[in-house]
Amino acid sequence: MSVGDLPRIYLARHGETEWSRSGQHTGMTDLPLTEQGEREARLLADRLPRGPFALVLTSPLQRARRSCELAGFGEVAAVDTDLLEWDYGDYEGLRTAEILAQRPGWNIFHDGCPAGESVADVARRADRVVARLRAMDGDALLFSSGHFLRMLAARWLGQPPAMGGLLFLGTASLSVLGFDHHRGEPVIRLWNEPPGS
Repeated sequence: MSVGDLPRIYLARHGETEWSRSGQHTGMTDLPLTEQGEREARLLADRLPRGPFALVLTSPLQRARRSCELAGFGEVAAVDTDLLEWDYGDYEGLRTAEILAQRPGWNIFHDGCPAGESVADVARRADRVVARLRAMDGDALLFSSGHFLRMLAARWLGQPPAMGGLLFLGTASLSVLGFDHHRGEPVIRLWNEPPGS
């Protein structure tokens, strides 16, 4: 298999919501896209290969599902609960500054969320997705949320979950995971390409 034949995993973060715009942590709260978010999601259609993808998955949350639909993949996507965003528990709806006022030094990729998911919980979900992707041939396309996709990238590379904290993702950004010379060399091929690129 040549390098050009190795699978690529396309990661699409959902478009803008009211809370992503305001900086509030949005885990299980099922918010719709804003008008801007819908425009951003439509722009994904021009940035994604038309396939065929061997697998298209989306989080069940409407912000991801709607982004998937607007990008043109709604009819072929399967819902996968492993792609849900981090459950922020007591920190749901809070901005980082508000959390830090309660808990100085907090970092989600080190500390997790009280009454929500731990770092290990989210890493386990990401590891299940990675195992599924590594077992398949062909390209895949995933629609999900920022913190989960950052964890997924860290685990794809075989790195500790904390590495996800070093990877920023904007709304409706496009990233690509893949391999270098062979399947034993996982890499990030593209990261955080913004809408309209």
